[in-house]
Amino acid sequence: MASAYARSVAEAIWASDVTRVGYIPSVTVAPVINELVEIDGGDDGVSTRVTPLSREEEAVGVMSSVALNGGLGAIVMQDNGFGNALTALTTWTLSYHLPLLIFANTRGSLGEYNSMIHSISTPVPRLLEATGIHYLELDRRSDAEDWGDVVKEAANHAQMTFRPVVVLGSFWNTDGKVA
Repeated sequence: MASAYARSVAEAIWASDVTRVGYIPSVTVAPVINELVEIDGGDDGVSTRVTPLSREEEAVGVMSSVALNGGLGAIVMQDNGFGNALTALTTWTLSYHLPLLIFANTRGSLGEYNSMIHSISTPVPRLLEATGIHYLELDRRSDAEDWGDVVKEAANHAQMTFRPVVVLGSFWNTDGKVA
């Protein structure tokens, strides 16, 4: 996967004073997760602020609740997980004005090997727009540094507006490789 991009996303998440990161295990977001743990883990490589969660709606509940203690939570997931997360996002984070940063790897575009993934991943931007969830999209047209800048701006916007903000990142061919 695109290591420079994964590193930039992870550095930007921690630079945004994120208190805790939850993730849904997946090979497509594993490089970002690995970078988050490496940056935060210190000498022993163990991070107490990066937590695996079983489902996307669980991640929304747990990570947006960080705001109740004055912090900022973040989620790293695949975009197809928004099918599971939309009810929690709209009835919890939007309704109760809880800031939340979400970085989601996009699926279903160029080079997608799983033909079933297109059914949910392709309409994700329209789903987010229809529910009033602010999102930004990144792909190979932007360099790794720009990805980091956008993630930081998204975290800031989430905190300013007390709303979830999603960054959709397509790792397809960002470092000359298929993600």
